[in-house]
Amino acid sequence: MREAHPRERTVGTDFYVSDADGIGGRLRATPEDFRVRERERMDPEPVDADPGSYPFLLLRATLRGWDTNDFAGRLSDAVGISRERVSWAGTKDKHAVTTQLFTVRGVDPADLPDVRDAEVDVLGRVGRALSFGDLAGNEFEIRVRDATGDPDPITAALRAFGRGEGAGAVEDAAEAGESDAAAADAPAAVPNYFGHQRFGSRRPVTHEVGLAVVRGDWRGAVLAYCGAPHEAEPDESQAARRVVEREAESDAPDWNAALDAMPGRLRYERSMLHRLVEGADWREALEAVPDNLQRLFVNAAQSYAFNRVVSERLRRNLPFDRPVAGDVCCFAERGVEFPKPDTDRVQRATDDRVDVLARHCQRGRAFVTAPLVGTETELADGEPGEIERAVLADLGVEPGDFALPGSFESTGTRRAIRLAVDLDVDSREGDPVFSFALPSGSYATTLLREYLKCDPERL
Repeated sequence: MREAHPRERTVGTDFYVSDADGIGGRLRATPEDFRVRERERMDPEPVDADPGSYPFLLLRATLRGWDTNDFAGRLSDAVGISRERVSWAGTKDKHAVTTQLFTVRGVDPADLPDVRDAEVDVLGRVGRALSFGDLAGNEFEIRVRDATGDPDPITAALRAFGRGEGAGAVEDAAEAGESDAAAADAPAAVPNYFGHQRFGSRRPVTHEVGLAVVRGDWRGAVLAYCGAPHEAEPDESQAARRVVEREAESDAPDWNAALDAMPGRLRYERSMLHRLVEGADWREALEAVPDNLQRLFVNAAQSYAFNRVVSERLRRNLPFDRPVAGDVCCFAERGVEFPKPDTDRVQRATDDRVDVLARHCQRGRAFVTAPLVGTETELADGEPGEIERAVLADLGVEPGDFALPGSFESTGTRRAIRLAVDLDVDSREGDPVFSFALPSGSYATTLLREYLKCDPERL
C-alpha cells in the first residue's frame, strides 16, 4: 500500500491500494479525451403534454468544455429565468465532453437558446425537477496521452483488491502480473473515495467551508471561501483573497475594497462580498450563493470525514469486501442497473451475524458502509465505530451539529466503502484508453488516480 500524493492527503485520501509506479501521461489534453455519458432513468411525457401537469422540460445536453453550473447559468440567463429553475442529476467535469440531463421549469421549447459548444435536445416533459442521483450511473471513455508506464501491474493489483486480498497480496499480484486468466477477468475494485474535485480541483477548500458551517462558524466559512489564497490560483485571485483577509481583520472593514479587488470570474465570492457591502451578517453573506452550492459545502464536509474513515480502515488493513464485527452493512437496492446501498435496509455486523453478512457482501447482495454524517447518523460499533468516532472528534463535529438552517441541514446517509469496476484497458494504439461505467455518486478519478499517481490537479 502506497502513500498518496501530498495534495490528495489534504482531502483525506491518504493511500493507493496499488503499489506499482504510475504510468505517467496526461488527462484531458483535449475535452474529447474525457467522455462521460449519463445512463438515464427518466421517462418523459411528450413535449405537447399539458404544461400544467408536466411543467418541466427534460433536456439532454452534450457539452464540450462546460462546467455544469456555468451551463445552467448560461441557460437561465438566456431564457430570462431564475437559475433555481434549472436542475440536473449530476455535476460533470468542465474539461470533458459530457452528455447529461437537465430540467427547466416553465419554459417552452421555442424559448431555448443556441449555446456555443452545446448540443441540446428536448426529450419531453416531466412532472418534477431532476435532483441529485436521478440517474443510473455514468459511462466513461478516457484516454491518457503520452503514458510511459505499464498499466497491467496496477490493473492486477486492483483486481486482487477486488477479490478481497490484503495489501501484501495486492502487491504480490501486481508483481506476478496476474498470469492466471480467471484472476485477470475478475472485476477491479478501489476504495470508494470522493474524488478531489468534490472539494475543488484547483483550490480544495469546499470541505473547509462546510466544516466551519457545521461548527457554527459563519465568519470562518465565508473567509474560507472568499479568502484563503491558494498557490495554484492566478496571482490576481490570490491578491484579491489577501485583501479579503486584511479587511476581515480590520475594526472597520472596507468590503468595497475587497469587492473591487475580486476578479469578475469569481462570481460567488463577489456575491458574498456584495452582501457584506450591504451590511449583511456572515451567514447572510454565505447564503448569497445558490442553494445547491450551500448543500455542497456541507456535503463536502461529510465527504472529507468519509475519506478520512476509509483511509484509516486501509491503514489498519481491515477488509473492504466483507464486514468485521461492528460494521454497518446495507443490503443492495433491488431492480436497478447499478446496485447501491439501500439505506432503509440496514444490518449491524454483530458477532453472530458477521459471517452471514460477509456472504451477502461477497455475492453482491450487501455492502459494507461508512457514514456521511448527519443528524440521523448512528455510528458503527467495534473497531469501525472507533475509527468513525476518532475522525469526528478530530474534526470537532458530531451528528447533532448538522441540524442547520435552510439548505445547510443534512440528516446524513451511508455510502459503500468499496467500488467495484468492470474495467477495460485498451493500449493497442499506444495511449491507454480506459472504458468503464460507475454508479452515480462515484468518481472516475478515484480509479484513474491509481494509474497516474500524480498531483490531483492533473486529474
